[in-house]
Amino acid sequence: MVKNKVVEIIELGRMSYKDCWDYQQSLLDSIVEVKIRNRNTSDKISTSNYLIWVEHSPVYTIGNRGNLDHLLLDKGQLKSRGIEFFKTNRGGDITYHGPGQIVCYPILDLDNFFTDLNRYLRLMEQVIIDILAFYGIIGVRSKGETGVWIGGPLPRKICAIGIRTSRWVTMHGFALNVNTELHYFDHIIPCGITNKGVTSIERELGATVNMTEVKEKLKMTLSQHFGILWKES
Repeated sequence: MVKNKVVEIIELGRMSYKDCWDYQQSLLDSIVEVKIRNRNTSDKISTSNYLIWVEHSPVYTIGNRGNLDHLLLDKGQLKSRGIEFFKTNRGGDITYHGPGQIVCYPILDLDNFFTDLNRYLRLMEQVIIDILAFYGIIGVRSKGETGVWIGGPLPRKICAIGIRTSRWVTMHGFALNVNTELHYFDHIIPCGITNKGVTSIERELGATVNMTEVKEKLKMTLSQHFGILWKES
């Protein structure tokens, strides 16, 4: 069967975390259903791939092995600040999503690309590093920690990455701080890391950045690294 590297872009605008999580799961399930069918028939069909752009209202999410002690607010404090909280089925620890942040959820059948999760994560990091370079910002990796940082005496995380896979189909993805209100990170221990800070493109440049422009650069760079052919929904 020919590998399908066409990826349909789905722009959701502002959507609640839970609704988007459910939507991701439905797309993943539809791909897995085709893969199961293909195993039981000679009449095989190509699987689909999707990429979701979304912006969430303020929410903290924690991965399936995250430490709840890294959330520094109780239920009452979360409610009074208008922040939601969800335990998720992705990897990684606790992070924040909110306005001014580009959240990208690739729902990809890695059988269409390559079946290597370490390579997938490292390529996602490289995509972000390349994007930052467009803005004159040097992004770096941190050994043993998934994501992208800005180096210096106090490294600052600028992009969190956390995924889940089922039968080599991905969900969840990355959250890039573009014009994000960073004070929300004061109420968590981001990704469970105590010796690093958090930053955004806006903070590093001292100026607000055009979100649409960043998405276009992300599309170009994702295509370069993954061989993606884009389909607009």
